[in-house]
Amino acid sequence: MTRKRRRLWILLLCAIGVGSATALTLTAFQDNIVFFRSPSDIMAERPAPERSFRLGGLVEAGSVQREEAAAGARPTVRFRVTDGAHAIPVTYQGVLPDLFREGQGVVTAGRFGLDGMFRATEVLARHDETYMPPEVADALKRAGHWQPEQGTPPPAATWNTLQPARTGSGS
Repeated sequence: MTRKRRRLWILLLCAIGVGSATALTLTAFQDNIVFFRSPSDIMAERPAPERSFRLGGLVEAGSVQREEAAAGARPTVRFRVTDGAHAIPVTYQGVLPDLFREGQGVVTAGRFGLDGMFRATEVLARHDETYMPPEVADALKRAGHWQPEQGTPPPAATWNTLQPARTGSGS
């Protein structure tokens, strides 16, 4: 085997090795990436039940239901997340953030069940009176509740008045 041919084989093996490592890394990242979706996005295209993602929007007014926890068990809370057009029911076991309440911006991480219930493993509430997660702001813009060219986002005191449009599809 000539030197030239040996170099070619070495370069070819290195390229195969780098390509395989890149493919394995991208596959691992794809399984661990968590995407944000609004209720309207979920109604348009339901994610696979085993796929983790973030659901964001506003906690729908009048939707928070707290269940008493048995001794030693974590409390369960049920609520609906809305973007003004659609609402998704959410269940969460654990202690909610202090800033969590109806009408406030929220981002939840978890999985969508076959029964149509989003099972949250984490709940993040907004930070202060002026902060709104970018994902929530985008969902409000898409739903037509806020247009940036018309000024600042709706004040937090009015967010709890956002009610989703009721349709025949059970949303």
